[in-house]
Amino acid sequence: MAKIISFLLLCFAISGNAQVYNPVKWTTSVVKISESEYELIIKASIEKGWHLYSQEVPKNGPLGTKFSFDGKGEYLKKGNTKEEEGDVVDDPIYGVKIKYFVNKTIFKQRIKTKNEIPQQIKGMVEFMACDDTKCLPPKQTELVFKIR
Repeated sequence: MAKIISFLLLCFAISGNAQVYNPVKWTTSVVKISESEYELIIKASIEKGWHLYSQEVPKNGPLGTKFSFDGKGEYLKKGNTKEEEGDVVDDPIYGVKIKYFVNKTIFKQRIKTKNEIPQQIKGMVEFMACDDTKCLPPKQTELVFKIR
């Protein structure tokens, strides 16, 4: 009986130490451009040693960063989501020339509201974080933009 209890305590201790590693943290904000236009700002803070891929990736490359936005009946997207310049490198994991971001980056999406200005807009970002030897599985994170 003592062996069973010891085994169960060991399993509990091991599972208590297991954690999901998340080297990219996302924050959002909104800039009012005019009475009906807003810019949705998405900031990614990336831990040292990790990088986040661009929205545009080569055919045999990794999953690029993808954004989606809910509530499109309340507003119109003006163009595609813009991103910063980033670094273009020969990726050692995928063996392709690719653009990625280190430390931090900002993405921007302009919208034009239709009639009533929504209180908030929800969105989603799907992304992969990698270091020089490995990539974490793709992850989705909800984004919330408070308009008013």
